[in-house]
Amino acid sequence: MQFFDREELARWSEWAAYTLASARRDLEAGDYSWASFKAQQSAEYALKGLLRGWGLPATGHSVLRLAEQLEQAGATLPAGLANRARTLDRHYIPPRYPDAYASGTPAEFYDRRTADDAVSAAQEVIQYAREAAGLAEAD
Repeated sequence: MQFFDREELARWSEWAAYTLASARRDLEAGDYSWASFKAQQSAEYALKGLLRGWGLPATGHSVLRLAEQLEQAGATLPAGLANRARTLDRHYIPPRYPDAYASGTPAEFYDRRTADDAVSAAQEVIQYAREAAGLAEAD
């Protein structure tokens, strides 16, 4: 696919990398719910950047739906990317809102393993987006 707006692509790609770095810092600090949410956000930004770079609309917050939009536009998704997107979509609302759970706070429901998985999934999505865009490898 041909890019129409490389500046927009780069802007979103930079923000995705910045947000993933923030997720990693939260992970190391033990802020697992925030690390998981930021991982979801970073993957969302990466796919939105790819869509916008191709001159396509990029709306919503579902990483899975954004990946499906890319596929409908003719992009080839690697095996397993949809599953990684589903993993990330689970971290869009629950890490941020206490009423996502019957009691307690989101911090009680997140652990290192969950956050590690989210950060890893985000890295895979971002790597795919960077490769599809012809950008250098993700950090």
